[in-house]
Amino acid sequence: MVKQAVIKLNVVIIVLLLLFSISTTTVGAYNFSVSGQAAILMEQESGRVLYEKDAHKQLRIASITKIMTALLAIESGKMDEIVTVSSNAFGTEGSSLYLRLGEKIKLEDLVYGLMLRSGNDSAVAIAEHVGGSLDGFVYLMNEKAKEIGMAKTVFNNPHGLDDHEEHYSTAYDMALLTRYAMKNEQFRVISATKSYRAPQEGENWDRIWQNKNRLLTQLYKYSTGGKTGYTKRAKRTLVSTAAKEDVHLIAVTLNAPSDWQDHMNMFNWGFDSFEVFPVVEEGIIDNLKDNFYKNKVSANYTFEYPVTSEEKQFLSKKITLYNPPKGNEWQENGVPNPVGKITIDLNGTTIGEVPLSFVGEVTIEKKSFWSKLVDLVFLTLGVNKDG
Repeated sequence: MVKQAVIKLNVVIIVLLLLFSISTTTVGAYNFSVSGQAAILMEQESGRVLYEKDAHKQLRIASITKIMTALLAIESGKMDEIVTVSSNAFGTEGSSLYLRLGEKIKLEDLVYGLMLRSGNDSAVAIAEHVGGSLDGFVYLMNEKAKEIGMAKTVFNNPHGLDDHEEHYSTAYDMALLTRYAMKNEQFRVISATKSYRAPQEGENWDRIWQNKNRLLTQLYKYSTGGKTGYTKRAKRTLVSTAAKEDVHLIAVTLNAPSDWQDHMNMFNWGFDSFEVFPVVEEGIIDNLKDNFYKNKVSANYTFEYPVTSEEKQFLSKKITLYNPPKGNEWQENGVPNPVGKITIDLNGTTIGEVPLSFVGEVTIEKKSFWSKLVDLVFLTLGVNKDG
């Protein structure tokens, strides 16, 4: 009997372990699972992490590496330049645009081929042109990663092939990269392109590339772009973006057998559960009790944050202002800018600050005849009237 009980207990433990190996989140009407070894869902504007599963675990990332490669090419300001395909680029293994040795092609066309068809030959051609060499470009990749805050990322090539052991990132870092990249209009356009036609040197027909991102082309109507990836060691990796009304989301999965479904599950849950709520509105701050500041202080910009309907009650705001000036000190020294701030908390945690500006007129204190006479007497005697 004891042996049977032990066996049953072991079975229960195994079943529980299997259940918890797939991260499940329940909010509102949704109950979803994620097949990926690591995953994250981030709201794009605020950077708030809405969902995560081992999001800081370092893993191989395959071709989603090319988001960084495309970004650096765009930021280089060389998109109109002509690139000559080297033997190094021509001989790159894996997915390819089938560039010819010595072929001349516009850098912009290479970036489209990189993002839509995931051309590894394109990645090398871009890297050599923008960075001067592969090593030079890898240096730029890692410097940019530091700038963005990708603390657990190391790049060693521009395409994500498994030719270096030290080439990895995390779901969180890749979401940070994508959030940064999506601020660039040209990147947004390229990432959202379903089909692209590129002229081919010496031919009377163009190359036509279809985007490999099936969320964008077939599966998900709210998709706004992203990048696919796969190698034998990294398995399936995917970065995707989606927008519905005023909510913009970023999803990342690493080593995810069912990545398309993972991303749709996360997006649907995110859109259903969160709204981007205007916590602070730009403009004059109402209901200030201080008579000096009343109707004279303005929030510099609107602060919005993704929250659930339940979380709204836990939002709080605190206004901090400089003490009103004594006498005419602001006329003499200038009005402080900002003059204060609004601190926004959610559940006791600060989620943002909005600077406040003084927009009213500073009235000059008018002194009576006797006050002026007292000032003159003290000035004549060389005494400070305040002591």
